Amino acid sequence: MMELIWISTAYIAGLVASRLSFPPLVGYLVAGYVLHALGIAVLPDLHHLAEIGIELLLFSVGLKLKPSSLIRREVLSVGGLHLMLMALISALVFLWLEQRVTGGLVLGLSLAFSSTVLAIKVLEDNGELSSLHGRDVMSILILQDIVAIGLLALAEGRQPTPWALALLLVPLLRPIAHRVLSVSRSSELKLLLGVTLALAGGVAAESVGIAADIGALLTGVMLANHPRIKELSDRLWGLKELFLVAFFLQIGVSDLPNQAQIMDALQLLALLPLQGALFFGLFVVAGLRARTAFVSSLALTTYSEFSLITTSAVVKAQLLPAEWNAIISLAVAGSLAIAAPLNRYSHRLFSWVEPLLVRFERKSDHPDRLPDSFGAAEWLVIGMGRTGGVVYKTLCQQEQRVVGLDADPTVLEYHLAAGRRVLYGDAEDTELWSGLPLHKVKGIILTVPAFEVRLTAVAQLRKRGFTGQISSICYHGVEEQQLLKAGANFVIHPLIEAGNRLAHLMLNRRDQPSQ
Repeated sequence: MMELIWISTAYIAGLVASRLSFPPLVGYLVAGYVLHALGIAVLPDLHHLAEIGIELLLFSVGLKLKPSSLIRREVLSVGGLHLMLMALISALVFLWLEQRVTGGLVLGLSLAFSSTVLAIKVLEDNGELSSLHGRDVMSILILQDIVAIGLLALAEGRQPTPWALALLLVPLLRPIAHRVLSVSRSSELKLLLGVTLALAGGVAAESVGIAADIGALLTGVMLANHPRIKELSDRLWGLKELFLVAFFLQIGVSDLPNQAQIMDALQLLALLPLQGALFFGLFVVAGLRARTAFVSSLALTTYSEFSLITTSAVVKAQLLPAEWNAIISLAVAGSLAIAAPLNRYSHRLFSWVEPLLVRFERKSDHPDRLPDSFGAAEWLVIGMGRTGGVVYKTLCQQEQRVVGLDADPTVLEYHLAAGRRVLYGDAEDTELWSGLPLHKVKGIILTVPAFEVRLTAVAQLRKRGFTGQISSICYHGVEEQQLLKAGANFVIHPLIEAGNRLAHLMLNRRDQPSQ
């Protein structure tokens, strides 16, 4: 009965939130507070289910990571400077208010951390996890997690064991892990293997004094680049989402704040724009374009769920009053509720403030710079994944001059290594369509997965006055009508085309005389 109450309440609250154009997770946060306010007993295993959800989430992220692409200049400069500045500001504030510098320093540093769960979920839902800014955000989150381990050790008076360094050897077990995944041919076995490795990584990390989510991330990296990794990732998707509901519910089960604590939490929420502005400024100084800096900063402008853990440890050590548990809980929940819808419309928000923010850009040769020229290219392929790669090779075989654009650094590296002409370009970037040199281009082929991105790209190109051919993929009938109405000349359904091609091949084979 208790399980039914919690699950049904989460569903109803999530449904209401989605109908109000909020992400369902905002409803889950509200559901946690409502159930706690009504005195409904907490599910005994709610916290444990939430931990499993976080481990599965980080494991899924690891499946898509390429370690060599994580170490970037802006990660160390932006992530490191942001942590130091926020810690300094926090220490000064607590010294002025309560003269509790040590507790304030620990709490302030933990408040400088961004929500890993929200950032990854937003990037994943938007299909931006593998984009350049998505990788930068992920790298900064990992840097914060590493600092968080030491911070929690300081707050609790414990530290990782000397064996903690052995976790860095986990990705070296890749050949064995790949072999095991290859022999696990059934979908059920793949799912069980993924869950087993995620939990095993978490257990191994905790046994050496490291956060479990770091271990799950490393085991995910161990399986990365396997040919069947997409099937495993797709299988884990629904299970991971279900467990993450428990994470958002548990935020609301702490002590409900009183009026004074609510005011303190609101003051902390009022500081969120400062945190976002600091991130934006540091990204721009590091050489990123205003758009990349804005979208990345918005994904990082939250208070981390990790601050709930550090606050509890600081209070137990009597470095801060117990009332801070309720204050931080409400501040974290509020930051997630605010950030979720803002990130959902991050690209639209940037288009509103673009004239102001582009003034802060610095001239640099950073990889997110847009191309100035396509040379003699007459065809553009936007999205160099599996479909886009085939389109590119087919045009080359017809001796056509073609250039490919993609926002994923790993994809760009792959095609450049193969000798293909590819450039950085994010299809969601409105500046890309307004600044592209298209006077020599005869046609543009859109193969990016997200329908909204393809639709916006077609509309932007026609609005700019591009008169060449535009073709796009689509997966639903309603998409085809909207793309054609926006100005696309040709639209194909990859799955339907594959079926038609198979049928024609079979019929042609049947009609051929037997030899």
